[in-house]
Parts: sequence; structure tokens; C-alpha cells
Amino acid sequence: MVRITDLKKMKTQGDKFTALTAYDYSFAKVIEKAGIEIILIGDSLGNVCQGHKTTIPVSIDDMVYHTACVSRGAKEVVLIADMPFMSYETTQNALRNSGMLMQNGAKMVKLEGGQWLSETVYQMSERGIPVCGHLGLTPQSVHQLGGYAIQGANSKAADKIVNDAKTLEQAGAQLLVVECIPSSLSALITKKLKIPVIGIGAGPATDAQILVLYDVLGISDQIPSFSKNFLLSNNSILSAIKSYASAVRNSTFPTSEHFVQ
Repeated sequence: MVRITDLKKMKTQGDKFTALTAYDYSFAKVIEKAGIEIILIGDSLGNVCQGHKTTIPVSIDDMVYHTACVSRGAKEVVLIADMPFMSYETTQNALRNSGMLMQNGAKMVKLEGGQWLSETVYQMSERGIPVCGHLGLTPQSVHQLGGYAIQGANSKAADKIVNDAKTLEQAGAQLLVVECIPSSLSALITKKLKIPVIGIGAGPATDAQILVLYDVLGISDQIPSFSKNFLLSNNSILSAIKSYASAVRNSTFPTSEHFVQ
């Protein structure tokens, strides 16, 4: 069984680990069989399962349902469930909603945001709810950000992301996802933090990589430039996922075509 402490040990030893999204029982079983360390029940289900243009319509009831489904298929990995839009706008709501996710199989929850979440992260951690932070491109803020674009591209924005990362770690976050930030910035954050850093569209220097399962299998409507269809060169879903995991661990993915320097 993979535990959060195992991921921290892997960071210390310089061993890269892997993560994928899943939304149901059957795919969860295949991902676990492939040896992936983390499954994220992502609010990206709004895009790939529900057909929405953003993750914003996803509800806490949706997340509870899909978390329960995934947890029945994967018993040995770290299961992280996304906290959906406006489910953690107050500490009280965050505690209640994260508790529901934990009771339905999550071993950790993920929240998007920086310094403003520090008290909420602290209170959750104090109550035994492991937290994964998420900085950079935060899809729940897509309208505020003006679209899906690289974040932290100038020094002021980069400094804010670094400070937010440190704040989340100090508040008690045990993992951090950084999305669509320059590779040099993700490398700096990975070096500065003691907790493992997971990248998506953020270069090869992070402790781990995460992708949306449907992108890896080439069945999304539009595969992002930072992702790769691993099914093209493999003859089964299982072998495609294994190929992704091997590429991450061997540092052959991501390559320069999948991130901004």
C-alpha cells in the first residue's frame, strides 16, 4: 500500500512517482494495476465525463459519488479527491465537505489557492484531513485568470506563487500540485519545499507528474500541449498507463515540447 509518507520518502531519495486522474471503478482498477502511486478524483470530470467547458459546474455531490466509485476499485494507492468550486470558501464548509470526501474513500483532498487558504489548511490538517495544495493555473479560477494560460511568467507573479507554496506547506499541506508554470519556477519550488511537488505542464524537475487519464488515452476532445497520447504506441490501456509511468520515472516525459522553460 502506498502512503503519503512513502511519497515524502521518494522525494528525499530523488525517486520520481506518478499520478493520474480517475472517475470510476473500472479505470481505477487498471490504474492501480499499472503501479501508479496516486489517483486523483479530479473535478476535471466536469469536462471529460459531464461535457462542461469548465470545472465550475461540478458539485460536492458529484465529487462524493465519483470518489466512492474510485475507492472501490483502488485500495492500495493514495486517493486524492478534488474539492470542487465553492465547497471550501469558508473553513466551516471546507471541514464539512472534505469530511464527506474522506468518509467516501479519499485519503487526501486537494484545494486550489494560496495564502488565503492558510487558516483553512491548518484547521483541516489539525483535524486529520491531509491536504494537497494547487497553485499556478487553477481551473476553478479560469474566468478570473482570463483563460487557460501559463502562470508565473513574470517575476512578480512567480514570487507570489513561491510565497503561496511556502505558506501552504507551513499551514500543513503535505503535497502540492503546480500547473502550467515555467519549468524554472517549478524547479525552484520543488527545491525549496520539503513536501513533494507534482507537476502538470510545469516541466520535468518536479517530484512527480500528473495527467488527465483521458488525455493519456487520447480520447479527450482536445489534448493539451503539455500532455501526450500514450495509447498511440501501446496496444492496451494497461500498457499505455505503464508506459506513462515508466516515462515519468525515467525522466523521458515531459520533454521540451510539453512545457515552457
